[in-house]
Amino acid sequence: MPIVPAAPAPVTIDGAPRRRRAWRWVIVVAVPIALVSMAAPAGVTPQGWRLLAIFAGTILGLILQPLPMGAMALLGVAASALSGALTPGQALAGYADPLVWMVFAAFCIARGMIKTGLGRRIALVFIRAFGGTSIGLAYSVIATDTLLGTVIPSNGARAGGIVFPVVKSLAEAYGSTSGPTAQRLGTFLILVVFHCDITVSAMFFTGQASNPLIAALAKQVTGVEIGYARWALAALAPAAASMLLVPVLLLRLAPPTVRHTPAAAAMADAELEQLGPPSRSEAVMFAVFVLLMALWITKGWHGIDYPIVALVGLGTLLITGVLDWSDVLAERSAWDTFVWYGGIFQMARALGDTGIIKVFAASAAHVTGGFPWWIALAVLVVVYLYAHYAFASITAHVSAMFVPFLVVVLASGAPVYPALLTLAFLSTLGASLTHYGTTTGPIYFGAGYTSQASWWRMGFIVATANAAIWCATGFLWWKALGWW
Repeated sequence: MPIVPAAPAPVTIDGAPRRRRAWRWVIVVAVPIALVSMAAPAGVTPQGWRLLAIFAGTILGLILQPLPMGAMALLGVAASALSGALTPGQALAGYADPLVWMVFAAFCIARGMIKTGLGRRIALVFIRAFGGTSIGLAYSVIATDTLLGTVIPSNGARAGGIVFPVVKSLAEAYGSTSGPTAQRLGTFLILVVFHCDITVSAMFFTGQASNPLIAALAKQVTGVEIGYARWALAALAPAAASMLLVPVLLLRLAPPTVRHTPAAAAMADAELEQLGPPSRSEAVMFAVFVLLMALWITKGWHGIDYPIVALVGLGTLLITGVLDWSDVLAERSAWDTFVWYGGIFQMARALGDTGIIKVFAASAAHVTGGFPWWIALAVLVVVYLYAHYAFASITAHVSAMFVPFLVVVLASGAPVYPALLTLAFLSTLGASLTHYGTTTGPIYFGAGYTSQASWWRMGFIVATANAAIWCATGFLWWKALGWW
């Protein structure tokens, strides 16, 4: 019998067939063309209207991803300069912004945490101390993620690169793998760590890469500056309530059959014994970690900007040999984030200078007119939270919806801090809804400890409960701080 050659695989972009991407390109290109064909509203220049059209196409590209996020951002930057909406210098100015460099440096510092093994050692210390029960084990891993979140802006590097291997090995140590034994321990641990990492991502200015972007956009609209210390203070009470309550909620929704885990603490103790005392590289990494956190918190005293502190930390790791330059060059997530973050950041900032936000605010005042601000805020919060079903990244959600929703809420008469902070935190908390809403989703869901239907059901319950916790606790906390 003659051998029939296999059909050639379709040409792909990042693993997806080109023909499946074609319709995405149609939408990404058609929407800007449609906008440009319309007349610019009064008060908006033709250049500003073109920039809005390009920005809309770029955001659609981030959502639909016919190309990766970095590539779409570069296309947006190029289009804004080619169209005359921005000069070349203006279009590229985002890559010189200090916040973009801060995020880049912090990503590279996260690589030092993984390379030295310090992140794993921290997790083992917590597990040895508190890992005698399944709920204690969950809180131990959450504590690790929270500590790392004070400096590491990538939830993928933090919860994916450092914490996930620890969680999976703990589950497997109790014979809990994907399939019939998942409920023994693995399902509970996977869900708790995934959802609580999203809380950590919302909790710190450095919790995830989009938080500095949120702060910059908020300052542009309101004039209010939220730095590292103020962000952490604003999140302190609602995040603490969430960290305490979400694991208890998941203990009821996905109860593990293994409740006592003394072997986990013993395993952590044995591994720490095998690791021995911290190495020189770990000691340097820990010193840099503490230095960064201390200088970011005390910026109001010494006045050194966040990016310079981050670059000093990265420079220290390079000088001491904890990281090599090849490590920095190999940190793909850092470079990818640098490219898309710089492009999106500048387009969003330039868009605010065109007068479009003022026009939108004036129109929004009519839409929300007659409603008490708290009703307008409640309605918009619900829409904003569940809109994350449509987004595959927190950045895309923020870029598309944060400024318009903030403007509408403020136009209803809402106090600045409650409006700003509620939308800022819910931008991240909405990522709990699906298995694709943030970088860690595919990692934790892909472990196979729960079905998609169960994941989405848990996600809806946790996201809704978390939003209620953050809003209720947050409003009381911000009132106690005198912020409204």
